[in-house]
Amino acid sequence: MNLKRRNFLIFLGASLGGTVLGNANTKNHLPFSEPATAAKLLGRLNFTPVKVPVPLSIDSITGKASGKAQKLAYQTYQVKDDLILPEGYTYNVIAAWGDRLGDSRFGYNNDYLSYLETEPGQGFLTVNFEYISGKTWMETYARVIGKTLPFGAVKTALAERDGEINAFGLPEGNPLKEQIKEIAKEGLIDQGLGIISIRKNRDGNWERTYSASDRRITGISGLEDNRYLKATGPGVSVFVKNNKKGYDDGLANKIIGTFQNCAGGTTPWGTVLSAEENFQDQVPEPVMADGSSLDPSQKPFILNDKEVDGRANVFGLAGNKYGWMVEVDPTNPQDYGTKHTWLGRYRHEAFGLRAVPGKPLAVYSGCDRRGGHLYKFVSDNKVSDLKSKSNSRLFDDGMLFGAKFNPDGTGTWIALTPYTPLDPVLPSQVIGKNGQGMVPLPNPDRQQGGIVKITSDEAAKKFKQQFSSLGDLYEGNLIEKQGAILIDAHFAANAVGITCTARPEDTQVTDNGNLYITFTSGSPGNDGGPDKRIFRGPNGEIPHEYGWIVRLIENDLDPAATGFRWEIVAIGGEPARGAAGFANPDNLEIDRQGNIWLLTDISTSRQNKELISRTENGQPVSQSSVSGVFGNNSAWVISPYGINAGQAYPFAIGPMETEMTGPFFTEDQTTLFLSVQHPGERNGIRRNMNSEIRQFEMETTDGETFRQNREVPIGSNWPGKQVNDPPRPAVVAIRRADGRSIS
Repeated sequence: MNLKRRNFLIFLGASLGGTVLGNANTKNHLPFSEPATAAKLLGRLNFTPVKVPVPLSIDSITGKASGKAQKLAYQTYQVKDDLILPEGYTYNVIAAWGDRLGDSRFGYNNDYLSYLETEPGQGFLTVNFEYISGKTWMETYARVIGKTLPFGAVKTALAERDGEINAFGLPEGNPLKEQIKEIAKEGLIDQGLGIISIRKNRDGNWERTYSASDRRITGISGLEDNRYLKATGPGVSVFVKNNKKGYDDGLANKIIGTFQNCAGGTTPWGTVLSAEENFQDQVPEPVMADGSSLDPSQKPFILNDKEVDGRANVFGLAGNKYGWMVEVDPTNPQDYGTKHTWLGRYRHEAFGLRAVPGKPLAVYSGCDRRGGHLYKFVSDNKVSDLKSKSNSRLFDDGMLFGAKFNPDGTGTWIALTPYTPLDPVLPSQVIGKNGQGMVPLPNPDRQQGGIVKITSDEAAKKFKQQFSSLGDLYEGNLIEKQGAILIDAHFAANAVGITCTARPEDTQVTDNGNLYITFTSGSPGNDGGPDKRIFRGPNGEIPHEYGWIVRLIENDLDPAATGFRWEIVAIGGEPARGAAGFANPDNLEIDRQGNIWLLTDISTSRQNKELISRTENGQPVSQSSVSGVFGNNSAWVISPYGINAGQAYPFAIGPMETEMTGPFFTEDQTTLFLSVQHPGERNGIRRNMNSEIRQFEMETTDGETFRQNREVPIGSNWPGKQVNDPPRPAVVAIRRADGRSIS
């Protein structure tokens, strides 16, 4: 049995009598056999897998198992600029960037989706709008939105400033400042949240109903319309305090907007949780010792050929008010969002909820950065009736914990309190660029604030000698110190020894309490890197680029447990290298039949990047250089049943230069809502249906190399698909043509 299949069996709960750690090559004998016939496979999964560019172990069911057969079948491959689905499945676009939404428009790069059914075949779809893809957004803005922005004039003005300026520091009325405000405002409008009412029509397609509850919560809500967001928890004590050490926006506990809204979660009581992820693209992330913001000048406005960022700068938005979990009730048209500070400020990804009546609420979320942490919030009070919206008050009081993973498969939750003793993560523990580990910590000069990047264990030990607890690092009374710790959560977590991980993205909690986490990439970066003892490839190699799925089980299945067990249960990569066939796992969704739906997140710059040779100067090229073999991002289904348990089957392939995100099923499982974000992100509009042939050195599942000629479109025209159409991020509804269950 190959490693890929064995690991997925662990993922799906097979009893192996042992813990799987980084090097998962241990052999086990399981009471399962390989699929005997295609009929059994397709009868269970209900679809014929789509063809991805990489040879897979499931080729055995279609007669292409041998190396010779795979070489013949995969020697040519055509990438298509469309959402590719199995035969018998179809999709329709519900809304795309620029469409009318309430008194605003449907935003850019739609991500997490949540569908709340109000009656059969009708309900509210809540949509996150994560970021704008600068190059393509600027190229297509005028055609899609119907007006122009002064991109050229501002680029010219910033040419001698390397494309950057502290626009906040310019005097009011300055012509350049007004032009920057115009651009920044439009970019922030295209981020945040949207609530749209939809229904299924007689043809089975989903359409909008344009109800009075349709609305946008944008990156500038409150700036001009008084639709401020609210906040709860200790962070508020920092927002409202006088005589801040750093920048004060003068708004006390009022918050202007939400942006960088990536993944999310849905509560059993019908509210939606939205994650503010890469907020550091718009505001400064580090803070002062009292939790107050650095000056807006620390994140200048940026405009060049590829970027339009730092858009909060010109409006003087306070950095400490972004990076939170935002809760919104789709059914309440007056609700413009609440940021719950007890869940911590960091680069939030998905929210996995464990809500058991009579027990505290547990909420799991990862910080999606290289070296980011896994966190758990535990409420002080207990869950009541699961459908009662009074449960939202549970976010008001509790505690935030970070996960410390031990190499033996156990772990501990460490509370982020003023009393927690310091025990910094050591640089020698993490994977670093060019072999040099790095860990960012709060700046020991607490008057200056911000962070420092340490690269030696000696510096970490000196830091521990200088400060004994988190309370020594932060200023104010007890509640203000707690607020400052939550505001500075990532760097505080590094200071107390919470494990640095490999870009934690989705967190899904099953009915039996198991937590599944996708770790997207084990490569290090400027933010840090993952723990080298935990995050290793199929054969123990580090770094490993292609990601993992991890299962975490709380001690005694208690949501409030302080200890847990964990295991690496699936590893991304090529089947020839003992992995699953997909790369960089991101979103997870579990359907009613127990099938696991997985979406991938290969970075745009690496999709279909040519690979002439796997060696250079006699040495293997990096895994990042090999990423192009996987083609476009894709969706996969993993069956948990019988003889097919543990196999991963490709269900969908995204259009050019996209990422598919936010999978969400209707209650009857006949529709899968999906976000398709940033089409044409790298090359913009596909001109005159242009494409080119690229070459790839591929491997069969047995490890034999062969040459693949791949036709790759240049840019995108999706979803219009007509010649020279501008690419537009959009939300789609996927269904079977016969109306039966999706899976």
